Amino acid sequence: MKKRYIFPFAMLITMVMVACGGSKEESSEEMDSMEVSESSEAESRPSPLEVKEGQIAGKAFKVQYGSPAVKGRTVWGDLVPYNVVWRTGANEATFVDLSEDMTVEGQSLKAGKYSLFTIPKESGTWTVIFNSEWDLEHGHFQYDEKQDVLRVEVTPTWEESSQERLAIDIEEPGLVIRWEKLKLPISIE
Repeated sequence: MKKRYIFPFAMLITMVMVACGGSKEESSEEMDSMEVSESSEAESRPSPLEVKEGQIAGKAFKVQYGSPAVKGRTVWGDLVPYNVVWRTGANEATFVDLSEDMTVEGQSLKAGKYSLFTIPKESGTWTVIFNSEWDLEHGHFQYDEKQDVLRVEVTPTWEESSQERLAIDIEEPGLVIRWEKLKLPISIE
């Protein structure tokens, strides 16, 4: 649950409590306990929400995603099917926030927020997609190809060691996605 849903509900609680003879202080305590339970819920998500902030080529960059675990499952080609748009994370769509115009795999991408999708393939390059609708609560279920701003092809590598949780890190050559034995380096400058 996102905070933006709490505010109208909190106002309703305040109005009801005051109308029923309660005080604003009591309703404030109620809102505080709701916020605590919301952060407890966020912390107990099966796929924790991760936010990474840093710089790429001296420009502020942020990525937010749900971090699923392998949990003994077959990830590529099963949990995450080949040749199908994947939200590149769990739960809501993964998004990036660019403070300035950047270049992704040699192509221009204007400053702004974008959802990040990929199309995994059994062999060859993967498609990485930046989509203008960045605030999608249900990830790829709401994906609309017409809103794509940029599509690039990226070559994955497969590592010996396996990483249990999905990680998207701001590091050389820009953004690196790792999960299970996948390493997908996206060149950004």
